[in-house]
Amino acid sequence: MEAAKKIDEGKATAKDRKPIFIALGILLSIIIIYFGYQHIMYVTTDDAQIDGHYVLLAAKVAGYVNVVHVIEGQKVKKGDVLIEIDDRDYKNTLDQEQADLAAVQVNLQDAERNYKRLSELFKNGAVSRQQYDNASAAYFSTKAKFDAITARVAQAQLNLENTKIMAPADGQIAKSSVEVGQLASPGVPLVGFVDSTERWVEANFKETDLSSIHNGAAVDVSVDAIPSRTFDGRVAAMSSATGATFSLLPPDNATGNFTKVVQRVPIRINLPGLSPQAIDELRVGLSATVKVHKH
Repeated sequence: MEAAKKIDEGKATAKDRKPIFIALGILLSIIIIYFGYQHIMYVTTDDAQIDGHYVLLAAKVAGYVNVVHVIEGQKVKKGDVLIEIDDRDYKNTLDQEQADLAAVQVNLQDAERNYKRLSELFKNGAVSRQQYDNASAAYFSTKAKFDAITARVAQAQLNLENTKIMAPADGQIAKSSVEVGQLASPGVPLVGFVDSTERWVEANFKETDLSSIHNGAAVDVSVDAIPSRTFDGRVAAMSSATGATFSLLPPDNATGNFTKVVQRVPIRINLPGLSPQAIDELRVGLSATVKVHKH
């Protein structure tokens, strides 16, 4: 009786576990089918990030900062004045150059009239060759001086305009490292600016995946910071060199210490038709996962 009872209990236990094994088998099959489908239909990488046009804006002329019109995160329009540098020195220089130009212009007009008058007289034999040559030399010398001062006036005007640092396009201030009273130097970055007209993805794919990728292929882009949304993209261009080629210390396999490593190739993926709100959400540098359609 004891043995029969244990056998019945074992059968009951096996019968109870059967649905569990079936469910696990179905789940495993679904997982295999899913990953098989993904492998057949897509080439995927998570070595990707959002990219865009960005630049560090610097002063072209030296001077103390008078006004800072922007703060980090502020949106600006093309041509908006971001920073103003003390322009008094540049205004004085421009005024002086314009005064010199006005004086030389009077001399030029007088030299030109004299040159034309003596030219006519020389043709008629009324004046000597030496008189004509002196008038000609005076005119062309004065004209050269006038042209030189005109160029200095244009440069002084340009320097005065450069005391105002303006937004090169519609965009957003990503970083500001400028304060009122600071001495701005030419070429030293003051503001980090990000253009708000375009975004794309820079993705690095294994060299073994390149045969499955072609220009114009559809791409699904997921951004870690926006998990609820997928963006539609297109493969725009594949780099002609691997990412390691232009690194600070590119690998040198001529030393004999060669170890084969699968290289990564940068691929640009455009994101057409983005709304202004989507561009604001897609901040430059955000991590992304891309899936390129093989078919």
